[in-house]
Amino acid sequence: MAKWNIDLGHSAVNFQVKHMMVSKVKGVFDTYSADIEAADLGDLTTANIDFTIDAASINTRSEDRDNHLKAADFFDTETYPTITFKSTNITKKLDNEFAITGDLTIKDVTKSVTFDTEFNGKGTNPWGQEVYGFEAETTINREEFGLTWNAALETGGVLVGKDIKITVELEVNPA
Repeated sequence: MAKWNIDLGHSAVNFQVKHMMVSKVKGVFDTYSADIEAADLGDLTTANIDFTIDAASINTRSEDRDNHLKAADFFDTETYPTITFKSTNITKKLDNEFAITGDLTIKDVTKSVTFDTEFNGKGTNPWGQEVYGFEAETTINREEFGLTWNAALETGGVLVGKDIKITVELEVNPA
């Protein structure tokens, strides 16, 4: 099994959630890392993936909102500084598509989730190093992970949607 590094300059961990039932708030986590081992990244079924996100690195382009998300109403980053994902099963769906199932832990709650993952291909960077690209997506119900804060709207509905769409874009290279 070979080890692989994330190229942080060409990768991203993104999310989006409904806001006031009419629009979407989008954000990123700026700090994350992974331990990735695989015999062949073109065939993810050989991989073991341990992903760690610094919860306090949340960035929605609004300092007040980010501070609220870091507080006890949401991530409580002082008590629970990381969000983790550990793969438990990876299956091939189509030639370039995989289902990566694993344990996602937010706060003190761990649930099995599956990321629909596309292998975008491989290439050689200008320094002669092989690089591989992937895009993975899942949707979780935030309330299942203890992120239950909300506010009712006068017009009906709620301020924050339950479903969080998570998209991970990775470029990796040999360690």
